[in-house]
Amino acid sequence: MTGRNDAGGLPADDEHQRFARYLQDLAQVREENEVDLVSVVLRDPDATMAQSAVVRHLDNRAARLLTDAGFPDWAHSMATVIGEREFLIRRLREWTLLRSITMGDPWTPEDLATASDWFQRNAAETLTSPAALTLLAGEGRTRRVRAAAGRRIAQRQQ
Repeated sequence: MTGRNDAGGLPADDEHQRFARYLQDLAQVREENEVDLVSVVLRDPDATMAQSAVVRHLDNRAARLLTDAGFPDWAHSMATVIGEREFLIRRLREWTLLRSITMGDPWTPEDLATASDWFQRNAAETLTSPAALTLLAGEGRTRRVRAAAGRRIAQRQQ
């Protein structure tokens, strides 16, 4: 069971052991059990560690599902289970924005300009949308983002 050690099934006292176990369990979870497992992880007494494990899972799963037709349903089910956890809500919203831009769905320049540094770095390195890359090259929050977006634009023009 998640969060248990191997000696007698008692909860692992060390948050590092629980974190590693959560990551392992989340990486192997079946789609039909994902919501329940994320819910279990989020009930861990160490909220910071639990959210860290879940955000890694969100990042891994969202990256795999980004262009998949199942992404919206998955995102909705994750939004339900993460509840009011602001950091997780924002990360899921940003993955949804990344999907919108990737799929050519509507998005606004404000969405991109106000997104987190994490999102802007990821977007500058992965997006192919000329409009998004141009916005990031000119208005990205950090020099790293602006440079990465500028390089991507130059590569596309060659």
